[in-house]
Amino acid sequence: MRILILLFITFISHAQQKANFKAAEKFSQSNLSKMLKSKSVSPQWFEESDRFWYSYTTTSGKNFYIVDPSKRTKTKLFDNLEFSAKLSDLTRRPVNHNELDLDELELEKDNRTLTFQIDSIQYRYDIYNKSLVMGDSIAEEEKNDWATYAPDSSYMLFAKNHNLFLMEVGDEDSVEIQLTEDGEKWFSYQWRHGDTTSDKRMRARATWFKDSQKLYSNRSDARKVDELFVINTLKDPRPELEVYKYAMPGEVNVPQEVLEIFDVESRSRITVDEDKYIDQTISLHLTKDKSERLYMVRLNRTSDTLDVSYINTSDGSIKFLFEEINHPYHNWNYRQLAVLNEGNELIYWSEKNGWGQLYLYDGNTGRLKNKITNGGYFITGRIQDIDTLNRKVYYQAFGKERDVDPYYSMVYSSNFDGSGMKLLTKEKYNHRVNFSESSKYFVDNYSAVDKVPTSVLRDVSGNIIMRLEEADLTLLYHAGWKMPERFKVKADDGITDLYGVMYKPFDFDPEKKYPIISYVYPGPQVESFTNDFTISGRYNTAIAQLGFIVVSMGHRGGSPMRSKYYHTFGYQNLRDYALADDKRSLEQLAERHSWIDLDNVGIFGHSGGGFMSTAALLTYPDFYDVACSSAGNHDNNIYNKWWSETHNGVEAVYKKKKDDDGNEIEELTWNAKIKTNQSLAKNLKGHLLLTHGNIDNNVHPTNSLRVADELIKAGKRFDMMIFPGKRHGYGSFRSYYEKMMWYYFAEHLLGDYRNNVDISLPNSGK
Repeated sequence: MRILILLFITFISHAQQKANFKAAEKFSQSNLSKMLKSKSVSPQWFEESDRFWYSYTTTSGKNFYIVDPSKRTKTKLFDNLEFSAKLSDLTRRPVNHNELDLDELELEKDNRTLTFQIDSIQYRYDIYNKSLVMGDSIAEEEKNDWATYAPDSSYMLFAKNHNLFLMEVGDEDSVEIQLTEDGEKWFSYQWRHGDTTSDKRMRARATWFKDSQKLYSNRSDARKVDELFVINTLKDPRPELEVYKYAMPGEVNVPQEVLEIFDVESRSRITVDEDKYIDQTISLHLTKDKSERLYMVRLNRTSDTLDVSYINTSDGSIKFLFEEINHPYHNWNYRQLAVLNEGNELIYWSEKNGWGQLYLYDGNTGRLKNKITNGGYFITGRIQDIDTLNRKVYYQAFGKERDVDPYYSMVYSSNFDGSGMKLLTKEKYNHRVNFSESSKYFVDNYSAVDKVPTSVLRDVSGNIIMRLEEADLTLLYHAGWKMPERFKVKADDGITDLYGVMYKPFDFDPEKKYPIISYVYPGPQVESFTNDFTISGRYNTAIAQLGFIVVSMGHRGGSPMRSKYYHTFGYQNLRDYALADDKRSLEQLAERHSWIDLDNVGIFGHSGGGFMSTAALLTYPDFYDVACSSAGNHDNNIYNKWWSETHNGVEAVYKKKKDDDGNEIEELTWNAKIKTNQSLAKNLKGHLLLTHGNIDNNVHPTNSLRVADELIKAGKRFDMMIFPGKRHGYGSFRSYYEKMMWYYFAEHLLGDYRNNVDISLPNSGK
């Protein structure tokens, strides 16, 4: 009897647990952002100089600095009080000297004139004689946002009515020079997608060569691609149909790329016959100074074969250099080709040894000269800097140091010949760097979820020559904020290490039991947790304050930074691959910590995370209890072609048929079927909240509606909210959705039901 009474008391105690809405509100992302301004230094390098300027905000205010690395000096760009007085005198308005809000702030090429805008009026400040003058009013139509300027500032390039135009710079009466007449709807030279038929000047889908003598345009021909539709229900006075082209996996008609090269002086055009693979995509790379060559990477539709070549821009001929086959697919998210010495050499990134590595090729013959890096660690394709004079390359690498978290970016240098690999950033944190043009110095911003963001200036050998800034966390600490905690668990295979971050209530009591919630994103291009310092973890900090343990961790099939095997683990299993690892990770955390209540488990995520959270609830209905799934691509058969086909696979299928004359021919079709969430609808046992924006033109709202349809057919109760007039990110409704999640998790994991109508801080105390 005594045991039954204790069990009953425990049940009543848990059922009456109240969510701490006040703490969640206090530590929401919007409120926390007011307590911390600057976390990193973004250097603005002087023209042809190692000096730079930057702005940084602490609780003392916003200040602007000039740094001279050679002299090891950091001085204020101006005195805020003096500057504010001059600005107030010109504008006849009060100016907040503690937080100067200067739009379009930049230093001109003379390295002394700082320009900025206030209320569409330009101001000019001389950083040496400290003079401030008011310029002319800048009308909206005079901003030339539509123009792409030639590197030598001779011409502006733009598009209008789908065609390409030039206009000389500096003459208000300049004549528009029309370069093309064949642009049309869905096959336009205009940069924006959709129907951009307009007499207005718009940004062009074209790029200048560095010598300003030529330009190229890589148009996308989507005329045969099927249309997709959303309806803007809030359009006044009538709801408006929005039509756009959208290729889905397995469809025959997909966009085709057309490459053209234009000579500015002669106004002539060459259409390059670049077709090699069926439904290929191409990326293009310029040489540093000249326009004789245009380097090209062509990738086939199945994403497993590519070739590197260059185009002779005088006649459009193509010189093949090398081809690479890489199964199951090339990682186009990190792929990079760096063109050196006007094309005589190339640095190419590849995963052919199982990790991302750098290779040096002869740019004329395609011969592999040598491996620059080689080992069981991942180098991001985003090279930080290349010093061609000293033949060195600077890059980020992950997993090279065995005692460092494999998700932390460390910066290294290597010689072009593969020798002399050197670690430049020895602190065991996540590093993000920015090099000077001379490659003599770089600004290093390093942090972690449990490390205060720090900014330093280093020389090319990695030595710290100046300490620049450390983030000011004073207001956060005063408010009671605490850093999240890092952890490591094993994947479902019992071997692979998984890494994650845990968020606790700031009034955490180890004697209590806390439901656990997993914040997820399946990847495979990125994982859900951050390794940089974060004050909110997006929604995680606030949700934890309600009375939950919130965790976010990696899983096999996630980040490519671990290895090619790790991030391709989910190939051809796009719905299910991440679920077992998430479940097993939560179980391990509960095995370690008695204060985790594994009988009450929640999960949430956005986009791919919306897809994964619903899949988890329906795949393991006896483990997960509650899911909040926003804008999920629940049916990847109707998501975009390039993502779905790359990560789940696609195969060409040739069918024999007879043409109109009775001749037997082969017809090419594609097989790209992907398992869906709606096929699991009958499994629902817990509580599911589906949300979607009704004009989401990235992940179409049909994704959520198809899940809803099957849930209704299966006779299941669930909750759903369609956000009117919102696209994929929910925009101004993001805060509303965040509070929806608070209530949903509080109701179904804590049993705390509130009856307030306003979706804001409840009036019933905690």
